[in-house]
Parts: sequence; structure tokens; C-alpha cells
Amino acid sequence: MEMKELKARFTAARRAAIEHDFEQLNDTQREAVLTTSGPLLLLAGAGSGKTTVLINRIANLLKYGSASDSEFVPEHVTEDDLRFLDGYVNAASGGTAGNAKQFQSSDAKLRARELCALDPVEPWRIIAITFTNKAAGEMKDRLGKMLGAAAEDVWASTFHSACVRILRRDIDRLGYDRSFTIYDTSDTASLMKRILKEFEIDEKNIPHKTVLTYISRAKDAMISADEFFSSAEKAGDVRRKIIGRAYIEYEKRLKSSNSLDFDDLILMTVRLFQEHPDVLQHYQRRFMYVLVDEYQDTNNLQYLLASSLAGGYGNICVVGDDDQSIYKFRGATIENILSFEKHFKSARVIRLEQNYRSTGLILDAANDVIRNNKGRKGKKLWTSSGPGETPALHILSDERAEAQFIADKIVESASDGRNWREHAVLYRMNAQSNQFETAFKRAGIPYRVYGGTGFFERAEIKDMLAYLCVIYNPHDDVRLLRIINNPARGIGGTTVGRLAELAAQSGKPVFEIIRDSAKHESLKSSAARLHQFADLVDGLRELSEKAPLDVLYDALLDGTGYIKMLEEKRNDENTARIENVRELKTNIIGFINDSDGSLFDFLSETALFTDLDRDDNTQDRVLMMTMHSAKGLEFDTVFIVGAEEGIFPGIRAIGEPEEIEEERRLCYVAMTRAMRRLFFTATQRRMLFGKTAASMPSRFIREINSDNIETHEASGWFGSFGIDSDDDYGYYGRKTGYAHSPPAHSYSTPESRPPAPSAGPSAPHSRTPAPVSGLSASLSQLYEKGDVIEHKAFGRGVIMGHSPAGGDALLEIAFEQSGTRRLMQKSAARYMSKVE
Repeated sequence: MEMKELKARFTAARRAAIEHDFEQLNDTQREAVLTTSGPLLLLAGAGSGKTTVLINRIANLLKYGSASDSEFVPEHVTEDDLRFLDGYVNAASGGTAGNAKQFQSSDAKLRARELCALDPVEPWRIIAITFTNKAAGEMKDRLGKMLGAAAEDVWASTFHSACVRILRRDIDRLGYDRSFTIYDTSDTASLMKRILKEFEIDEKNIPHKTVLTYISRAKDAMISADEFFSSAEKAGDVRRKIIGRAYIEYEKRLKSSNSLDFDDLILMTVRLFQEHPDVLQHYQRRFMYVLVDEYQDTNNLQYLLASSLAGGYGNICVVGDDDQSIYKFRGATIENILSFEKHFKSARVIRLEQNYRSTGLILDAANDVIRNNKGRKGKKLWTSSGPGETPALHILSDERAEAQFIADKIVESASDGRNWREHAVLYRMNAQSNQFETAFKRAGIPYRVYGGTGFFERAEIKDMLAYLCVIYNPHDDVRLLRIINNPARGIGGTTVGRLAELAAQSGKPVFEIIRDSAKHESLKSSAARLHQFADLVDGLRELSEKAPLDVLYDALLDGTGYIKMLEEKRNDENTARIENVRELKTNIIGFINDSDGSLFDFLSETALFTDLDRDDNTQDRVLMMTMHSAKGLEFDTVFIVGAEEGIFPGIRAIGEPEEIEEERRLCYVAMTRAMRRLFFTATQRRMLFGKTAASMPSRFIREINSDNIETHEASGWFGSFGIDSDDDYGYYGRKTGYAHSPPAHSYSTPESRPPAPSAGPSAPHSRTPAPVSGLSASLSQLYEKGDVIEHKAFGRGVIMGHSPAGGDALLEIAFEQSGTRRLMQKSAARYMSKVE
């Protein structure tokens, strides 16, 4: 056999043998794993198994080097080697030629691996960069299970931890000591506050967070403090000059304390590479292969770092999805992934489009939405798992009906055997969680607010409830001491300590000590301010006896100046707090509409809300989170709530093409979290921050093909917006009144058809939707202590307690399977009935 033929046949056999080692992957995943040389962009769609591809790609490099992607054949290869490899491949493929057993021994497998390997890579010559320590840890764990101890030497780390490792070795080249310390966000905030105070810069005009944001952006663009200030001075920009001065002082203090902030970790590493070529050359020689995960989330500095490291061998593989680039507000630039082929010549692009998470119709709907973005490279997700249930838009009368509808759906699903944690409620802004928390607690649905604090657990809401408690009961010392100097009234910690001490000594409530403060020598200097606070409480108490709760709440906000305090130090955090404080008014108005309850009743109900699940230690809970927080997660059933213009997309994005595209990507991310069922909800009118306005469904719904979504609406609403309500295939998909069954999809088998929708509101002004089919809805049914009941989700139980609560009743029920729960009767009646 001629050497040319031998090498050609051997190359083919080698490739086939290596492919067999990764036979568990689909064709495209395997192509990505076996493509080893040069720049490679893996466009990995949602649920396409990108982590699996990364792990197997590293395994291929460690075991076989560049063999799967090379035509080079060593000179020592013989015809006998070729015959062995052909036999090995044949046996591995289930062939019967020859003695298959001889190729199944450990010796045969070892020989095959040695024949196939071409310069296998040492673990320490691979760097795999992720965005979170969790992702880096998962990568190391999975590599360890696949490859053993060799995986420990792979540089699997975050951008920041990789940079710390590099800087520990050579940061002295930049004038820092190698024992530098790192400032976290709270450290940098404290430092900047001190600098602004010393410069006599009022935070009302230029908050410290604003200054730090400017500095972070400047560092990402590699603009020094002196350059920033000089630019502002030339432009005559007074505000930027002030920020520039603060930037200069900030850098001076960091340097004098031998400290770096998070931005510095990457900036200093890039500077080190640029200013000291020998250091760069060291790492370029070290790392033969550079892998970067979540590339769509990288900023300018991260791009410079990755491209610098890959500059030696040119083997850079980035994994990302331009359609999931949703962190522009953190400095991420989608341009990095869109321009990959421009930045890295001769780059190959492989699209991972097979989805292993969601059903076909969910993916079709997501594809419908995202294809409207112009700034994308283009791909189309698909699955072999079948069409599944059709995504649905449910249009409810208002935000409370929306929350009750979702509570009904979740209880119905739980009664069918689904775990609570298989359900997720996704919203655009945190304030939207309010109504769902209320509905879930009344229904006894366990939940957790993911990546944030529950509405009633937020400090600003606790402050407002503390005020209301003190108005109702001035002798509530715990809550009084919480709010006595919040907002600041010049009643300092020393005075508060004296108040508490005198109250303890006399056995009197703190409020009485406040009224008599002029009589106490230690309080005389603060007496005027204390009397002012007492007068505020007394005035609000008097108002509470004659005014509705919502009027009282408005007077509380005005009299205390709480919102004014937050507005004076407005930043992103305080803006969210202001929204939450105003959103509490929505709860109050809802309470008024539900009952004629008093302030006491309202406080009793909210107290129930704050501790309803305190004895429930199980993690089986419905998750509520923002859409940003949901990235990387998956759930059986997803509810995307508030799908309305002005909420999603947000009002600030409307009219801004780039912002709308970012919002559309966020919608795509939210949709592709769903594995089996996907619901959108919208309302005819929504009260938010205490104000009610008419709503219009989101444009993203309009972009979904009518075959891929069903709409269940309160009658007559579409017509009110000029949309033909008689058109069964209008802008918002196939429309179905709640009282009727939907038209069936023309699927090939009955099993693939979506089920009929459950019942819902039949009139545009009904406040609460009709119950889910099969659930008891008699709110007039009386329950008494000792009654045996059957609950749709919790099963059989006995009512152990029954007490009035704000126009409703609180039931304490001992369930056989799920323990004792406290439920509000009006909500519980929807899901249970007496057992005679």
C-alpha cells in the first residue's frame, strides 16, 4: 500500500474511532467537540447542551489533542496499525467482521487511544473562563468524573479569579505589591462616599453610585482618571469634571492602600500584557487552548483579555448565544459575539440548534419572537420531543385576577402530581411580585422569591407597616423604635438608647416617655424633636379614625417624608424602594375593595402574610423572579406575567430600537425557560404604584404566529383597541373566550393536542376569574372547627381553627400529608370541599 493511501485511510479510521468515543452527542455537538484548531464560535441556543459540549471538548483535547481535526499522520504508522484501527472501529460500531472480542479488552482500547492521539494537551495548557464560580466548579466536577485527577490542573475559573492568579505573579511590574487586597462593592461605595463628603459634593446632585458607574465604564474603555478629567475639562462639562476629580482621588487612594476594585483586576491584567510583552508571551506560550463561556455577556476588557491570551496559538473557542445577550446594563456588549469572525480571521461557526429542554410549540413561539431582531447572527431552535401544549396568552380583568388565575393554575397542576418547584412566575420588575405573594399566601401555595427579598420582607415595606402599627398601637415599642428616626429627624442613637432605658426603668411604653421627654433631664435637648414625632403619630391616629385606609396611607407618606427622603438620594436601589412603597397602596386598595375591614384587620392580614410559611422547611416551592434572574434555569411550567406595553417592553425602551431588541432577547430568554407549558398573562387594566391605567398586550405577543399561541380573553376587549374581535386569527393568536373550548390544532395524533383551557372570567369587569374546572367555588360555604375537608392540592385535612380576619376567615387546617397550614377561607374555598 502506498504511503499516501495509507495516510488517507488512517486519517479516516482515526476520526471514526474518536467519533465513537463521543457517540452520546448529536452530530452538531460532536462536530463542535472534534473541531480543535483555530478560532471557533459555538452559537449555542437555549437548552442545546453547551456545557456538555465544553466538557467533552476539553476531554477530547486532553485525550487526543488535535487528531480529530488534523490530516497529519506520523511516519511510524504501519499497515498493521491501520488494520487494527479498522477492526476496532468495526467492532465499536457493532460489526461482526473478525474477532470483535479482541478489540474490547483494556489493552486494545489503550492501543487505539495511543494510535489516535496526536500531541494530547497537558491539562495546565487549557484555560476555560466562565462568569460564575458555580459554573467553574461544575466544569471541574464534571471533568473530574470523566478524566480523573488530570482534570484538576485545567484552569477552569472566572475572569476575575484568573486575573488574580496572573496578577499575584507579576503585578509588581505595575508598581503594586504582590500582596494587594481587593475591594468589593461595599468597600468601593464606602470609599467613594468618603471622597464625595471631603470634596463637599452633595450626593443629592451626584450620588456615589453614579460616580462609580462612570468610573467603571471609563475603566472598561481603558480611560484613565487623568484622561477622563482632561476630556471633561476640554468639553467644559462641569458635572463630568467633578466626577473626574473624584475618579483621580479614588485611584490615588486605591493605589496608596495597595488595593484593586473588581474592574481593576481585569484592567491591570490587560495593562500588564500590553506594557510587558514578556509577561504576555509567557501566558500565550502556556495556554494552547482558550475557551470562554457566555461570550455574549463579555465587555471590552474581557474581550481584550481573552484575545490576548489566545494570541499565541490562535486556538480560541467561545460559546454563547447572541439571542440571550441581556446584560447591557452591566456593561456587556453584544458586538463581541456579533463581530467574532471580524476579530478572528478564518473563524469557524457552528450552530447548536437542537434543544433538549422545551417542546416544539414553545420553541416555535420563541423563534417567532426573536427573528424580529436585526442585530443577531441567526439560528432556529428545534426539538425531536414533539409539539407539546400550545403556549397561551390569558387576558384577565386586572392584576388581582391575574394573580388568582395563576394561583388556580398552579393548584390544579399540583393536584395532578407536579411539584411546586416545577412552576416559575417571571416578571419584568420586582414590584410585580406583590400581587402574586398575596394570592399565593391566601391559597397556601409555598413560594420563594428567587434572587431577592419577598415583598413584605423588604425593609421599606417593613418601615411602612411599622408606621401603621404605631398609628394603631403607639405602645408597640419594637416598631416605634424602628421608625422613630426613619427618615432622620435628629433623634440619634444616644437619644433612642436613653428612651429605651427610661422605658425599661419606669415600666412605661416608649411613647409615653416621648410625650414626657421635657421632664427627663437626659432628654431635654431632644424634647422638641421628640414632641414633633409624637404630634405626627397623634395626628395620623386621629385621621385613621375617620378616613379610609388609602387616604391615611397617602397622609402617612406625606407627613413622614419617607419618599422625599428616598428621592433626595435617588439611585437605582432607592428608585426600586420608592416603587415598592407606592405599590403597597395597591394592596391597601385591594383590601378596601374586598372588605369593610379596619386598620386592625389589614395589619392582621399582613402579619399573617409575613409568617405564613415560617414552619415550612421544604424547598419544594414555586419560584418567583425577574426574567434576568431566570437565565440559565428551567422549569416545567413558566408564567410570564404583565405581558403589556409599558411593562414588557418597559416604557423607557419604547421608541429606542436597541433597547427594544434587548427587551426582545429578554422575552426569548424567559420563554425558553419553559420545558412543557408556557403561559403569558396580561390585564385589561392594571393598578401599579397606586394608579390604575388601561393596558395593551405586549408587542412580543403580536409577533408570535397565530398557530403557536392561543389567546383566552375577557369578551370584547380586543375590539376596544380597534382589533377585530370576530377575527379568530388576529394579531394575538387563536382567540378563545373563557366560556368556550379552543379550536384543536391539526396535529397528526390526538395525544399531541393541547388540552382545553380551564374556565376564566367571562366579563371584562369581573375582579376574580371563575375557578379552575373541577374546583369548588362556593365562597358562602361555611366551615367550622372539626370539619373534614378535601383540598385539591393538599389532600384530606381537618379544620383545627376558624377565626374572623378582615371580612374573611383564617382557617388552620391539619392535612394528613402536608402538615398544618393556615389558609384564608375565600381563597381556600376555591380548592376544597367538605367530606361528609
